[in-house]
Parts: sequence; structure tokens; C-alpha cells
Amino acid sequence: MENYKKKNNKSFLRFSLGLFLFLVISSWIYLIFVDGADFSVLINPNNLHEGKIFISQIFGFGTKSGLILDYKFMKNLLDLTLETLQISIIAIGFATLGVILSVIPAARNVADGSLVFRTNWLSWFRFGVIRGLYMFTRAVPELIWALFIIFVFKPGILAGAIALGIHNLGVLGKLCSEVIENLDTRPVKSLVSSGASQYQVLFYGIIPMVMPKFLTYIVYRWEIIIRTTIIVGFIGAGGLGQAFKLAMSYFKYSEVGLILLVYIILVWLADLLSGLTRGASRKELNN
Repeated sequence: MENYKKKNNKSFLRFSLGLFLFLVISSWIYLIFVDGADFSVLINPNNLHEGKIFISQIFGFGTKSGLILDYKFMKNLLDLTLETLQISIIAIGFATLGVILSVIPAARNVADGSLVFRTNWLSWFRFGVIRGLYMFTRAVPELIWALFIIFVFKPGILAGAIALGIHNLGVLGKLCSEVIENLDTRPVKSLVSSGASQYQVLFYGIIPMVMPKFLTYIVYRWEIIIRTTIIVGFIGAGGLGQAFKLAMSYFKYSEVGLILLVYIILVWLADLLSGLTRGASRKELNN
């Protein structure tokens, strides 16, 4: 049986790789021979000259008027970066709080009693309502949530944070409820057989097993929220996204480039923190 599964897995991998290579090669063939794409226009003396001007406007090479040397602009950029971090932290905090309060009834093995050995119609009702809420909140994009929320709150970081938090509540809720559904039930059964109450099973059996993975997902979604702040910023939700939109509107491409560079650094730092957290969670799980 195992040999049969391995053979099927190898066949599937070969098919997937072959299909991927076919799509890549056929796409390039279409671009070059059908669409007539000319990549030589990307590198020419005029583009190189414009590129040098663009870089010198940002970093001030050969001049004394680069954006990076403009104290007022850089201070404003730093304030907007901190604002972006505030939006992301408020958003992930809102989503995390919502998940903690609702995720356990949203797990199927809790609703059917296979994990907590207790079920009734109310368990299934809570399961349906919370899962439906998760599906609805993650189905609506962050930008649409922000548009609705701005009608209630004035434009600013609170509107952006709530919009991102609502959307990520649905995403985190689905991920974390699936963690509970895939739990090893043996430790829980041992607690139940020894006479533990429902709350003791929850705090000593379920939560210690799920928290490392919960933390991994929470940090992962926080990393994604930082990237998504640029989207809600386009409609006045504050942060670097709003500055990016204004710079694009006035065709200030050197400012756009510097804002994107700050975004890249911010996302890189978040990714570094996320990697460290995932490593610590894996160690915790192995122990």
C-alpha cells in the first residue's frame, strides 16, 4: 500500500512539474512570437539616464537635494511608518481577540462532542453562526470593509485597523478552528477519563496544544496586514498607503520609490520576526 502511494505521489509530482514547465514556456512563446514583446526597449540609453535621475532624486547622489536628505520629508515618512505599524498592531489585536473568544465553539469536533464529549443543538447552532461569520468576514475584501467603515468613522488609522481586523478575523478563525479539529484527542480523553471538568479540559488539554500554532498563524497574518495597509491607505485610512496614493496622484515618482523602499524594509523586519516566532513555535511543539 505504501509503495502504491509513493508511486502515485511521484506520478503526480512529475505531471505537476511537466504542466508547470509547459505553461511557463508557452507563456514566453506567446509573449515573444504572438504578442511581439520587445524587451530591448527596457534597456536603452534614455531609460538608463532616467533611472540615474530617479535614484539621484531619492538618495541625492551628485546633488544636495535628495529626498533622503530632506529632514522634514524623512520625519514625516517615519511618522507614517509608525502609523502603519499602529494600524497593523491594532488590526491583529482586534482579530486575535475575536478569535480567542469564538474559535473553540467554531471547531467541528467541539460541536459534535468528539473532543469535549458533550454536544447539543446549541453547540451546533453556535458552530453554524460563528463559521458563517468567519466565512462572511473573510469573503469581503479589506478595501470594501474600509469603504463601509469610513462611512461610520472619519478617515484615519482606526477605520483602516478595524477593516483589516474584521477581514483577518475570518481568516484567522478558519485557520485556528482547523487546528483544533486536527488535534490529537488522546490527552483530552485522558483528562476526561480522570474526571476533569469541561473548563479543566479546555485550559489544561486544548489550549496548551493549540497555542504554538495559533501564535504562528497570528504573526503570519500580522505580516500580511502590514503589506495590506497600503490598500486601505488608498481610501484615506492613514499610514504609508495614504502617502503612496498622494505621491502617485501628483506623479512624484521619487517619493513613490522611497515609500516603497520603506515598505520593503518594514515587511522584511516583519518577516524576520515571523520566522523567529515560527522557529520558536516549532521547538515548543517538538518539546
